[in-house]
Amino acid sequence: MAAFSLPLSPPLCSSLHYTSTTKLNASKQLTAKRRRTTAIVVKASEKKEEADRDTPEFNPFGFVTDNPSSRSAIQLPESPAEDGNVGQMLYRIEDKGKEYGSYIKSGKFRWFVRETGSPKSQRGTIVFLHGAPTQSYSYRVVMSEMSNVGFHCLAPDWIGFGFSDKPQPGYGFNYTEKEFHEELDRLLDVLGVKSPFFLVVQGFLVGSFGLTWALKNPSRISKLAILNSPLTASSPVPGLFQQLRIPLFGEFTCQNAVMAERFIEAGSTYVLKVEKADVYRLPYLSSGGPGFALLEAARKANFKETATQIASGFSSGSWDKPILLAWGVSDKYLPQSVAEEFQKGNPSLIKLKLIEGAGHMPQEDWPEKVVEALRMFLL
Repeated sequence: MAAFSLPLSPPLCSSLHYTSTTKLNASKQLTAKRRRTTAIVVKASEKKEEADRDTPEFNPFGFVTDNPSSRSAIQLPESPAEDGNVGQMLYRIEDKGKEYGSYIKSGKFRWFVRETGSPKSQRGTIVFLHGAPTQSYSYRVVMSEMSNVGFHCLAPDWIGFGFSDKPQPGYGFNYTEKEFHEELDRLLDVLGVKSPFFLVVQGFLVGSFGLTWALKNPSRISKLAILNSPLTASSPVPGLFQQLRIPLFGEFTCQNAVMAERFIEAGSTYVLKVEKADVYRLPYLSSGGPGFALLEAARKANFKETATQIASGFSSGSWDKPILLAWGVSDKYLPQSVAEEFQKGNPSLIKLKLIEGAGHMPQEDWPEKVVEALRMFLL
């Protein structure tokens, strides 16, 4: 794919935008070294002074150190930066996570798109769509393996996510479902994706928009594979998205630089390795834009209404294409009952494949099992 470049979009919600200085200071606070008391016998007054020095100062950003991957990454164990300099942290991870990817100009925006395999593949094209607050990086292993068996694979970062553009509302994109659909249509045209193709979707928010796009374009889909996603009106809404919808608190929440990795870990039984956590963190660490894009999309979405639309749209009599429902049974956001309820809506066309040991993102937790399920379904 040819590489394109666009001028950087105006900073999203600039009045609330966190400056690099603020993040630098926060990082310094997070990695401040605690002093140790070495005196064996000291006077009572000296003991108090020593105790005061050993007590860490109040740190309003302390929430970023409460899981193992975040803690080790922030402290930079491989090449520690003095005082935890954010700039050095970015330098260490800025080239990570772009496997198989390139930038594609589509309309007014620049998308980051991963691609494996040949467009001339006789087995056809698979388009992988991620959910919020993550990115297409989660599909890297699955894409590599599926291209090895002859498929052409494409996985874009949605606008506002990953390495794609993150425009400010009012500058040509307002993070509505309709606009996500329109821009996806444009991108597929630019990529030359011929219909019908295979579609794989996972996750909340933009993941759900991938499914509602399919409902609007059934003739373009040959087969549909769904990984853990909200599929019925009974699907719970995770606390992250509820917090984002709270005035002011949402603005603070969306600027948590480790939000994506914490969301992944909270939905799984696993802790991300540092090198993986680095990639999910990078967009949120490098600027405030991704967080405010997520904030805008979350506040404009109607989670329950969208899930209800998905349940009815893929039910018997409404949808006539084969569906694979590959479900990580250890998902801490969406119980297995959601998958079972969805299957009952169209039992003749929906095949449920339970993936033991995988959580909310089975493509990240256990990609080999996802590949096995996809191969059996698509070949």
